Amino acid sequence: MTKTHLLCGVDEAGRGPWAGPVCAGAVILNPESPIGGLNDSKKLTEKRRIALESEIQEKALAWGLGWASPSEIDELNIRQATHLAMRRAIEALGMMPSEIQIDGNDVPKGLPCPATAIVKGDGSVAEISAASILAKTARDRLMMEMDEKWPGYGFAAHKGYGVKRHSEALTQLGPSPIHRMSFKPVSAALR
Repeated sequence: MTKTHLLCGVDEAGRGPWAGPVCAGAVILNPESPIGGLNDSKKLTEKRRIALESEIQEKALAWGLGWASPSEIDELNIRQATHLAMRRAIEALGMMPSEIQIDGNDVPKGLPCPATAIVKGDGSVAEISAASILAKTARDRLMMEMDEKWPGYGFAAHKGYGVKRHSEALTQLGPSPIHRMSFKPVSAALR
């Protein structure tokens, strides 16, 4: 009996925002259950991402999410925190992949199998596209919840990214508990 090759795609959402965690997705798709319309999450509408999220969770052989908190981002730096979230997402799969392909140009240390980085992989490798979608929808949903918990910053609208409204709220309100204090625009608001 031949061993099935299990390709795991990995991508993150939330590297650039000033607030909130970074989230990574890991997905092993089922070749027997293809999913149409997968693409880089940033190239899909919110409605399409949400529809694909359900289909991915239903049809994938395995999927997992991993998170790194704002305090972990501050402690480790965004690159290392992203790697931590990716390792956590892979662990959450509940099965061992044969190979991992990661969007970008950076492979975390300590992965359980061979891994390669693929620049723009979220638009060219179905597994990475699926991981991109799961990470983005999960993080967006969390930031909408954070908007209710810490109103005034506009997290539901901008998801913690550095837009004018967010900058103005930081100046007025100061940082919230989910802001990344190591990010310059946030630390500048403390002065």
